Amino acid sequence: MRRKILLFGIMALLVSVSSCDKNFEAINENPYAILNVTPDLLLPTVIRGSVNRVMDDGWSIGNIVIQQTAKIQFVNEDRYIWGDRSGLWSSLYGVLRDVNNLYTLSDASGFNNYKGVALVMKSWIFSVLTDAYGDVPYSEAIRGKSDGILTPVYDPQEQIYAGILADLTTANELLGSTEEAINGDVLFGGNVQAWRKLANSLRLRYLMRISGRTDVSTAMRSIVDNPSQYPIFENNADNATLEYLAEAPNQFPLHTTRVGSFDEFRLSKNLADKLLAFQDPRISVFARHTAASAGTSNPIYVGIPNGLSDVDAFNYNGGVQNVSRLGSLYFEDAITVRGRRVARGYIMAYPELQFILAEAAQKGLITGAAAAYYREGVTAAFAYVDTPMPTDYLSRGGVAFQPDSALELIGTQKWIGLFFTGLEAWFDWRRTGYPEVIAGPSNQNNDRVPVRYAYPLSEQSRNAANREAAVSRQGSDDINTNVWWDN
Repeated sequence: MRRKILLFGIMALLVSVSSCDKNFEAINENPYAILNVTPDLLLPTVIRGSVNRVMDDGWSIGNIVIQQTAKIQFVNEDRYIWGDRSGLWSSLYGVLRDVNNLYTLSDASGFNNYKGVALVMKSWIFSVLTDAYGDVPYSEAIRGKSDGILTPVYDPQEQIYAGILADLTTANELLGSTEEAINGDVLFGGNVQAWRKLANSLRLRYLMRISGRTDVSTAMRSIVDNPSQYPIFENNADNATLEYLAEAPNQFPLHTTRVGSFDEFRLSKNLADKLLAFQDPRISVFARHTAASAGTSNPIYVGIPNGLSDVDAFNYNGGVQNVSRLGSLYFEDAITVRGRRVARGYIMAYPELQFILAEAAQKGLITGAAAAYYREGVTAAFAYVDTPMPTDYLSRGGVAFQPDSALELIGTQKWIGLFFTGLEAWFDWRRTGYPEVIAGPSNQNNDRVPVRYAYPLSEQSRNAANREAAVSRQGSDDINTNVWWDN
């Protein structure tokens, strides 16, 4: 009898399980789940994810290596003990998957505006990757799911730049050719013309980047001489800079950093000396008076040399109270009205463009007066950090435009204007050599300033053959091997 009862119980249980299994998906369906991804849902992630990642590397490496900031503790980065710099690689390739999805979805819907935006973001992200590492996966990148390519080839940087410039040209043509609104645009608020200006301004940046390897004059003139066909930035209102919010979670990333972590970074002596020599008021944005002098009759700014040992850095000039901390607008005051105007994520801005045009004019790559572009660049750079420019600033020693020293003047002011803008100041210094950057006394790189990131260690196991082919073509996989445009 008990066996029959047990048998009936088992059969009832099986029926019950079978019944539950048939309805499992319906019962567990999330009524709030997003089942169809649309371009407007992808775009904010693409913009924020890429910009925030680049700004993070700007804080930890970019500002240091270009000697805008220096470290007083945990000084490995300042001594060029960089280790595995894989974060930029993995993060940006991750974002590129979303960029690819953005383009594919937009193409299927006939949304040319979104396609143009996707090409602009793709171009900028790949430019950061190739300028940081050299030859990288490009033509076969992000094709694992669609084509089963799990070990993409590393393309030569020359070919990557050709692709970037071609995509930006196409983006300019696509943008405005359809009428869909660009929703989810946290950079320009859906302004199609602003994206066109960014596409063409970036083209000028990248043409200048490779100008030491190929003649770019015709391409640059075709843009500058045809503003209706190739609009570019006209003022700071056109800047491709991500404005953060006062409220979490979209605040300036450093705003929530621990005080101790923020204070490891101080004003570099290289930048401080130049700003003080020029009596440049932007120093009050970039840094603070030393704690020891604050509130006295003679508050002062003091920078620290780059590349000191841990002990020497911590004790420099009598200790940390006698070295300038970085400006409050990049930390506790980043959520204020002024802070939100100054502390922004950076892709490209009008002052940088003016310095590019000044250099191009000085070299005869475009028509126009180099001095006029230079003066506009300096003026706009002051406005960029919400700081009035002294009326006589452009006539001061070391600032006044002189044809014989024009490239150094342009390069120096561009470097100042690119304070904390990610890795762009480092990329540009590698090309121009301005201003002078000398490895610090305790550097661990044989007195050489790094010119690239080494490839991520994970690539040695995941994509060894293609990585090795790139190393054989490009040169030793270390921080001293120049990339193609830097040779």
